[in-house]
Amino acid sequence: MRKQTPWLALALLTLAPAALAQKTKVDAPPKKLYCWNENGQRVCSDALPPEAVNYAREEISAKSGLRTGEVNRTLTAEERAQAAAEAAQRALDKAAEDTRRRTDQAMLMSYRTEDDLRRVFNERTAIVDNNVQTARYNVASLREGLISLLQTAGDRELSERPVSAEMTQNIRLRHAELVRQRQLQASFESQRGELDIEIEDILQRYRTMKGSLPADSAPAATTP
Repeated sequence: MRKQTPWLALALLTLAPAALAQKTKVDAPPKKLYCWNENGQRVCSDALPPEAVNYAREEISAKSGLRTGEVNRTLTAEERAQAAAEAAQRALDKAAEDTRRRTDQAMLMSYRTEDDLRRVFNERTAIVDNNVQTARYNVASLREGLISLLQTAGDRELSERPVSAEMTQNIRLRHAELVRQRQLQASFESQRGELDIEIEDILQRYRTMKGSLPADSAPAATTP
């Protein structure tokens, strides 16, 4: 193999540092200034001190003086947790909306008329109505029994006769059960009201979807 001449090797060694310096100069990132607010004062520097790393800041080109970027302040742990919770809620809302849209499409294809759709809720409505009626009956019955026990206990006290421990215990138990049944009654009545709102909302959506369909794309009538 032919060897390089000494003068060529010397020239390469001489040019190498200059070429490296030129490449470093070309590849070096452009200088920029950092500006942030600290203790109510605007501070600008070509180096970002450690204590300012978490501050909101602007990045400005040292050459042109124009703003080239912006960095928001670092969030606290509580803010990060809040942001994560909000992101999770947005994902849930989107999933719920997607589910609702698919449900609406299925509903539109499955039920030809409002009456067909209403029949879906008949069983559920009947169950809630039965719960309301049962709770109302229980409340009325327990109230009458409690009034009777209290009258008996009052008559005994007025006649200076002792009220037995068993009667006292029965009064307490009946009163506690009356309170529980009243709570159940309120819960069932609330469920009934919410069910009416839900049914009306679904019917409104159904009517909207039906009204937006072209006449030739309405669901076909099902054979009885």
